[in-house]
Amino acid sequence: MTLRAALLGPGGIGTRHADALAKIEGAEFVACCGRDLDKTRAFAASRGIAAYTDFDRMLAAERLDLVIVALPPFAHHGQVEAAARAGVNLLVEKPITLTNEHAARMVEATRGVVAACGFMYRFGGAVRRWQELVTAGAAGRIAHFSGSFHCNALHAPWWRDREKAGGQMVEQLVHIVDLARVNLGMPRSVFASATRFGHADVPGYTVEDVSALILTYESGAIGVLHASNLAVPGRWAKQWQVIGETMVADFTDWNVAEITDTRPGGMSQRIETSVDPFVAQLEDVVDAIGSGRAPRVPLSDGADTLRIVLAARDSADRKHEVFL
Repeated sequence: MTLRAALLGPGGIGTRHADALAKIEGAEFVACCGRDLDKTRAFAASRGIAAYTDFDRMLAAERLDLVIVALPPFAHHGQVEAAARAGVNLLVEKPITLTNEHAARMVEATRGVVAACGFMYRFGGAVRRWQELVTAGAAGRIAHFSGSFHCNALHAPWWRDREKAGGQMVEQLVHIVDLARVNLGMPRSVFASATRFGHADVPGYTVEDVSALILTYESGAIGVLHASNLAVPGRWAKQWQVIGETMVADFTDWNVAEITDTRPGGMSQRIETSVDPFVAQLEDVVDAIGSGRAPRVPLSDGADTLRIVLAARDSADRKHEVFL
């Protein structure tokens, strides 16, 4: 059986998903839906698929097995819930919305279908190898996670608007926060500081461009993460380190890491793979649909990580520690 897939939001990240879909066996890309008629039609024509500007109409007109939701966070207005009611499976880009209440409703509404969250970092070859070692107990208990996300770009107009994007911690650093949650679990508390240090001359730029947060855990473990939008133009610098009792992993990419056994006589191994995380993520979703299992990154993970970044934003706004 060939799985029929559609895309909601044919923008930049939607294009990445569309390219990945073309590489998935057993999946056919049949339709897309966007707000701008001309742009949506041009995108559809380049892929040889149907174009819609009304999501409900697309659901009614097409026999769909999967919808990839690649909307900006502010644009979620019940489309995920509507697809689930129609029995359509979902892959939803992060952040899945901008409030914990809406995230909880989305998770509840999708319990009858396969619903995944687009944390594609987790499908990198080096990330998966590290998680295999952690699951096997080779790294011992995880004590510390540190990570960063630094760039220098104006991004889309909606991204610059805090009311639409949620801010850099919510919209970008969320990927690194999700990796911290995978390694350390849900934190006990978060303390954050964030400011718009620059960009005062950019109209509509209300998101932070310098931020940092500390995560604390009942186990005594600690997470430290930071971000900026004032770094090297054209460079997207993402890196993270995980320190376990017996192993340390230093990541420069989801596919590249150095893993060191810190016990006496321990050795280091460099992991370098070429996994396309967008393809691997979709392969997992397609297999989950076909086999009836849960996806590796369920939509509930998107809700859990959203809780952390929204707490960090609240902490930065109110200048105090927030307990989860």
